[in-house]
Amino acid sequence: MILIVGGAGYIGSHLNKKINEKGYETIVFDNLSYGHRNFVKWGTFEQGDLGNIDEIRNVFKKYDIEAVMHFAAFTYVGESVEDPQKYYLNNVKNTLNLLQVMLEEDVKHFVFSSTCATYGDPVEIPITENHPQNPINPYGRGKLIIEQVLKDYSHAYGLKYASLRYFNAAGADPDCKIGEMHDPETHLIPLILDAADGKREDIKIFGTDYDTPDGTCIRDYIHVTDLADAHILALEYLQNGGKSDVFNLGNGNGFSVKEVIEEARKITGKEIKATEAPRRSGDPPTLIGSSKKAMEILKWKPEYHDLSKIIETAWNWHKEVNK
Repeated sequence: MILIVGGAGYIGSHLNKKINEKGYETIVFDNLSYGHRNFVKWGTFEQGDLGNIDEIRNVFKKYDIEAVMHFAAFTYVGESVEDPQKYYLNNVKNTLNLLQVMLEEDVKHFVFSSTCATYGDPVEIPITENHPQNPINPYGRGKLIIEQVLKDYSHAYGLKYASLRYFNAAGADPDCKIGEMHDPETHLIPLILDAADGKREDIKIFGTDYDTPDGTCIRDYIHVTDLADAHILALEYLQNGGKSDVFNLGNGNGFSVKEVIEEARKITGKEIKATEAPRRSGDPPTLIGSSKKAMEILKWKPEYHDLSKIIETAWNWHKEVNK
């Protein structure tokens, strides 16, 4: 059985759906602080908290776990700056609890949800896995700490891991069974769709004077089901004897904030009021990742290269939950 930690959240729930469709048995372990119980429609659900090591041990004693996929993390960059302790306790200390129990139970395969935030401000585009890692906020630093821990554990204890550094996850399950639902919502596409739907007055564009073609930030959007596929391929890579490694997961294409808004206008048929606002600190002008390594080694083939298709799945889910 595969233990999916944080499997009630956005990316974890999409992975849980996909991996069950491929015939795997799963246990979802989640404290529901940000996840949604009704997103766990596949596998077995166990409510618990990584901060309580006995709750982790109980799950490992109860089930025959062969691998762990770890999504449970706080992910609000601004909050991590304001309250770093919250992030280091949850994203670092609690992950160490999980790894401790894995070692106790001799479970040696681990797929880790990392982030492009470990790179910090890019010095070259597209960003490859060899790009310097200089995170500029506690969220990115915490993820980098765990990547370094995994390297040490792999060397010392034989743990085999794949760290997957995501760029901007986007979109929703094409079947509309699950989707993106954060509280508070900070991701650009759902915020734009809220503006399209009249749930918010406008969409704020933070900075229009960047060194980009239209002055707004450019980001690499990767569909959440493509991310899920990459996790399954990473797991199978480890199970088939692959060595511990890190992989970027992105689309390889960049879209500006204005381009995303314009595409959403076309798909929704709505005006979508956009309001210019000052830059936010810590926003690099351009973030685009190279996923060549994942494609070559994991044989990953993302399906959603087209921004319109990504937004379309998000809009279909948005309409479904707002009926």
